[in-house]
This record gives sequence, structure tokens and C-alpha cells, in this order.
Amino acid sequence: MSTMTVPPAPQQKIVDLNVQLMCPDCKLVPPNISEEFSSGDLVCADCGLVLGDRIVDTRSEWRTFANDEGDDPSRVGSAANPLLNGPQLDTVISQRDGGSGAARELNRTHGRVTAVKGERNLLQAYKDISAMCEAIGLPKLIADIAKQLFKRVEDEKLLRGKPNESIIAACIFIACRQEGVPRTFKEICTLTQVPKKEIGRCFKALNDAFHETKVQTMTSEDLMARFCSNLGLNMEIQKAAVELTKKAKEIGTLAGKSPVSIAAACIYMASTLYKEDRNTRDISVVCGVSEVTIKNAYKHLYNERARLVDERITAKLIDNLPSP
Repeated sequence: MSTMTVPPAPQQKIVDLNVQLMCPDCKLVPPNISEEFSSGDLVCADCGLVLGDRIVDTRSEWRTFANDEGDDPSRVGSAANPLLNGPQLDTVISQRDGGSGAARELNRTHGRVTAVKGERNLLQAYKDISAMCEAIGLPKLIADIAKQLFKRVEDEKLLRGKPNESIIAACIFIACRQEGVPRTFKEICTLTQVPKKEIGRCFKALNDAFHETKVQTMTSEDLMARFCSNLGLNMEIQKAAVELTKKAKEIGTLAGKSPVSIAAACIYMASTLYKEDRNTRDISVVCGVSEVTIKNAYKHLYNERARLVDERITAKLIDNLPSP
């Protein structure tokens, strides 16, 4: 029998993917290149040709004395978050490993081991505050203040036994009041799904505890701009509604009424004066008060219309007011 010879397998070509930087003038191997961190340039040490600029300095950010202090802290960590506890110098394992899933399990296990007590609740509360503030269009400043208030409540144990949802709602409510963009209790209730009474209890407790924190009282003028904008009313009607509110307070026409009810009734009266009619149903949806409340407040305004409306400007427009 004849034996068959197996041809040798062809050798696979291996491509060298290493990138070697070389001076185009000198072309020396190996190249003599120096890094000048003071100027941020990559320079050929033989001819002085600049091969690159804006290089990253990988050395230490400060002078260290490793013999005295032990390990050399050559690199710094990420910026410390004042809203979290602990040194915050942990190393995080990446979840990307090509799809095997092992890195994800390692990341989860490492997170459980290195998690600071109570930090997980804080992180979840901060996420909820950011999401809720974004949902109603509040700026980042309001979210940051609400997070600081929540952190202080947790550190000082001010509301023991209260659920986090109620504390978050009260913190957002107080933050809005502090920065002059108040929201009503009903708006916070709709946002956080927390009962109005629970928010009121937490708010009162925090307001008594934060003596140095000034929580301004909500007025009808503070709500007027937002309500008029949502109703699509122009600036002239908004100014007229604000003037009606001020005069009604001076005369005492709507004494005892809530700021929301006063704002809704004045907006209804001002829009009718300028023939930009908005029915009570639309105003009720935007302001969050019932139509009956708006009509009752408007009845008081209508009875004092001669004293409330400036005759020099709107003498001909008083007749446009409908009778309650």
C-alpha cells in the first residue's frame, strides 16, 4: 500500500498592529523621543522636531514622599459627592466583557460588598427627586436643594418612621418655596402620589426643624405667571390679573381664600375683561381648583368690580364682565 503524504498547513500571516512613533527627519530605530510636559509637546531629542502637542501628563498631581507616607498616591480619584457618605474612593468593576455575563455578576457582587450602609437608599432617593423634578420642568437647582434637604433629614433623623416618598415630596415642596417657584400641595400630590395630609405633616415638621431656612409663604402673584402661560394668555392679561389680586387684598374682597383660588378667580376676571375668554373648566384644570370655587370667588370680585378695575384703562371693558 502506498502511503499518502499530508501537505503542510499554510502558515497564517500575523499582522503587526503595534504603532511605532518615529521622527520623519531622523528615522532612527529605536527613535529618541522625549516628552516635555511643561509645554505639552512630544519632541525628537536629536533634531528638535515637534511630533505632537497637547500630550497628557501622566505623572503625579502633587509632590509625594513615599518613604514617609507609605504608598505613593500618584493619581487622584473622582470628585467627592457631598451628598453621599464615606470616603468614596471605591473601584468599580466594568460590566462589559464581550457578552459572557461574568463581569456583570462581579460588578453586582462587588457592589454588595463595598456598599456603604444607607448609601443605596440615598442614591435611590436622589434618582427619584431628579426624575420628579424633570417631570414637572423644575430646574436642576431645585433638585439639588431638595437632595440637600433629604440628606440633612437622613443625617439628623428628623422624620423617623416616615416613608421616603413623603419625605421626598416635602423636600421638593420646600425647595420650590425657597427659590421662589412655589408649587401647590395638589401639584406635589399628583407628582409624588402622596396624600396631601402626609405632605403637610412632613412639611410642618421640617419647617419647625429648619429654623435657619427661610420658607417663603406662597402668594397669588407667584402662581400668576405660570398659570397664565399654561392658559396661553398674553402679558397684558397677566399684569391685569396681578393688579386685581393686589387690589383685592387691599380691599379685603377675598379674605380667607387660598392663594390658588384667588389667582384662578382673578385670571378669569382679567381674561373676560380683555375678551380673551377662558371658561372656568380650562382654568380649573390648570389651577387645580374646582369650578364652584372659582365661581364663588368671582362672585365677590364682581360685586366690587367698580373698585377693583382701573377705570382710566378699562372703563369700556367693565361691561364685558358676565354676571355670576
